[in-house]
Amino acid sequence: MPIEILMPALSPTMEEGTLAKWLVKEGDEVSSGDLLAEIETDKATMEFEAVEDGIVGKILVPEGSEGVQVNAVIAILLEDGESAEDIGATPAAAPAAAPTEEPEAPKAPAASAPAPSATVSSDGNRIFASPLARRIAADKGIDLATLTGSGPRGRIVKADVEGASAAPAAAKAPATPTPAAKAAPLASGPEADTVLRMYADRDFEEVALDGMRKTIAARLTEAKQSIPHFYLRRDIKLDALLAFRSQLNKQLEKRGAKLSVNDFIIKACALALQEVPDANAVWASDRILKLKPSDVAVAVAIEGGLFTPVLKDAEMKSLSALSAEMKDLAARARDRKLAPHEYQGGSFAISNLGMFGIDNFDAVINPPHGAILAVGAGTKKPVVDEDGQISVATVMSVTLSVDHRVIDGALGAQLLQAIVDNLENPMTMLA
Repeated sequence: MPIEILMPALSPTMEEGTLAKWLVKEGDEVSSGDLLAEIETDKATMEFEAVEDGIVGKILVPEGSEGVQVNAVIAILLEDGESAEDIGATPAAAPAAAPTEEPEAPKAPAASAPAPSATVSSDGNRIFASPLARRIAADKGIDLATLTGSGPRGRIVKADVEGASAAPAAAKAPATPTPAAKAAPLASGPEADTVLRMYADRDFEEVALDGMRKTIAARLTEAKQSIPHFYLRRDIKLDALLAFRSQLNKQLEKRGAKLSVNDFIIKACALALQEVPDANAVWASDRILKLKPSDVAVAVAIEGGLFTPVLKDAEMKSLSALSAEMKDLAARARDRKLAPHEYQGGSFAISNLGMFGIDNFDAVINPPHGAILAVGAGTKKPVVDEDGQISVATVMSVTLSVDHRVIDGALGAQLLQAIVDNLENPMTMLA
């Protein structure tokens, strides 16, 4: 029986994506693990692998199609001995995935029921399995919820069910309906028609929102309206750090490495989270999660938006290792080649606009992070030294935006003080 190839969920929050490019054509023979297509999410372009062997019988969604729903049928794979004539026996799910020339009226929810390869476990989590694995499981009476998938992103494939044995189904407790708590609608400003009428007599260009811009708009609106931000500001003297950086870069020149001020900031924040462990935390709706490692996210501007790749276990890494990893993540972020696990997670973020000459600013917390550090430019300023004398120093202004649900004022002050101490005494970061 022909196998349906479904639009994959490439991240936990992905609901739809763009089928950017097919890497196979009809009639091609593919094996499990072969690349089938490039899929664009709101954040990245990722390659999609085959999980079954067969021949590409029909491509149902052309490349370039936008808004393809997760689990929509995008192609048909033929097994040994099957031909294109057998495709007619496949459930007619393809039209739902194929782009239409004319707008259609909204369909009832039943029309977009989950495709056969995504089932739901008793706890409400989706279970992804290939159509062939589902058929074998159904024939053998195996509950897919009891299996662990070995396919891409945990998908259950044929090999996972062939050796499994059926287990008696546990009696289900009567479901007790629990009313879902509805959050208050977030304010989003005037409707598009209202704004268009307002500027009807003005010359303008209308720019459609892509997936990334929609996600940024939704997440930051939610963050600003639902997170109780408060802000802590400090000035940091950079002269000792700049001198130390210059010394290290001379020694690293033979290795082709060069440290930036931002590398020191990442290291300083990572160590500060270890020194003030209660601030190394995230908000999880009805609880707080305190992380053990320092996973630090760094904002990277790209065309049309931004990424926040995460440097995991940053407290354990040397400055040169952090520098090399950050350069690699930033380069792949600009090419939109990051995998979801590389930009999800972390408890703390850094946003640096100093290279643009910005003295100071307030950054919006990226949920579920507990805080974000906004970094301004280092500029020459008059300062009063310990002896009461006025001198000139390179001073960098920073602002720590803090989620008051996670971190109280005094705790946030301790964290910021630890960051300042590390940056003003850079040699201690190597101890």
